[in-house]
Amino acid sequence: MAQARTAVGVTAQDSENTRFILLISLVATIGGFLFGFDSGVINGTVDGLQRAFDSDSVGTGFNVASMLLGCAFGAFFAGRLADLYGRRTLLIVAAVFFIVSAWGSGVATSSPEFVFYRVLGGLAVGAASVMSPAYISEVSAAHYRGRLATVQQIAIICGLFAAFLSNYLLAKFAGASTEPLWGGHEAWRWMFWMEGAPALLFLVALLFIPESPRFLVVKARRERALAVLTRLYGTTAGTAKLGEIEASLAQDHHRPRFSDLISKATGRVRPIVWVGIGLATFQQLVGINVVFYYGAVLWQAVGFSESDALLINVLSGGLSIGACLLTVVLIDRIGRKPLLWIGSLGMAASLGLVTVAFATGSLDAGGKLVLSDNMGVLALVAANVYVIFFNLSWGPVMWVMLGEMFPNQIRGSGLAVAGLFQWGSNFLITWTFPMLLAGIGLAAAYGLYALAAAVSVVFVLKFVHETRGRELEQMEG
Repeated sequence: MAQARTAVGVTAQDSENTRFILLISLVATIGGFLFGFDSGVINGTVDGLQRAFDSDSVGTGFNVASMLLGCAFGAFFAGRLADLYGRRTLLIVAAVFFIVSAWGSGVATSSPEFVFYRVLGGLAVGAASVMSPAYISEVSAAHYRGRLATVQQIAIICGLFAAFLSNYLLAKFAGASTEPLWGGHEAWRWMFWMEGAPALLFLVALLFIPESPRFLVVKARRERALAVLTRLYGTTAGTAKLGEIEASLAQDHHRPRFSDLISKATGRVRPIVWVGIGLATFQQLVGINVVFYYGAVLWQAVGFSESDALLINVLSGGLSIGACLLTVVLIDRIGRKPLLWIGSLGMAASLGLVTVAFATGSLDAGGKLVLSDNMGVLALVAANVYVIFFNLSWGPVMWVMLGEMFPNQIRGSGLAVAGLFQWGSNFLITWTFPMLLAGIGLAAAYGLYALAAAVSVVFVLKFVHETRGRELEQMEG
């Protein structure tokens, strides 16, 4: 009955409260935009990094993947620190890190210096990746929580799209990413500096949103929590929601800690934690960030010019946004689980076609893979179909589920562990791709990603449980 009362209260709220929830959710999603921009900007800078730092394939792979080390630690510690200091506070710290990283990555004169600033940016990305969806989930109601949380993935893809478009235009104006642009600085450096503007906007906007009411309840700041809940849902629904949150914490009311991830009944890690780890890991094992981070290198490797390769990235970004918009329509109607297994099937099939296309290629005198016209078209179309299926399913849905699937007591800790595995897997996939490319070739590498997508179908059907329409206070683990 609590859920019914809450649903009625939310649907009866006035338009001002609705606009307020939408507004603060959009502020939180700027973190997602920066997550996407910071992840995608590296795509157009690989040639510049290789030339500036004289790095080989292993060194280049580490320069590109170094941010992901920061992401892993940022996601892991952000969950715990957010339980201590608040979701909003951690997002403010992340905004500052975004600004410093954007500036430092562009001025770096050596690999160690570049890696330092990228790791700093990675800490911000990792924190934003888990805190933005958690914040959105904790201020929105069950019947539209999925749609609002999916906006986070749209923001991520918009950030990627903006980075791809910025990279393309800057390289086009300069003539190439390695050529000087404004102030005598190479275009690839300006690609990093472009991130400074949205990062500053994020910092300023965060100063005007409230702290998560569920965090305030955990910290025994009842009056502040009630004020926020009233602002979000109205007096009646806000008071009812406060009671639900307090009741969900009353059975085991202590400060959240990592040991809560261990079931007192069995002495083992809670099943919901393993599901979170599986979701986070499979999202990366399908190889999506190879497309996002190495897209320009990939398409140049099969015969496209740098300019055309960067333009293909823009196309992929646009398709990704369209797929995410479709997810917004579907996620609260058909649920999370169907989208996941449909996406897994689609990714396995499209990655299989990419593998077939690359397997038909031959190497020219310069060691570059050459495809026939038909196979080149097949690879291009199949790769973009893969991007569509990912952004229709695992891209947004994984983040939605991680933000909502854990009970209140373990949400911060559960997100920390899942985030660590997500970004750790991301790092391994990104770092190893140049070595796979040089060692076993594009076809075999994409074959591994296709296999992971096929296995993820089984994982979803067997282990993932639907969360659509359930209040956060009803989550079990």
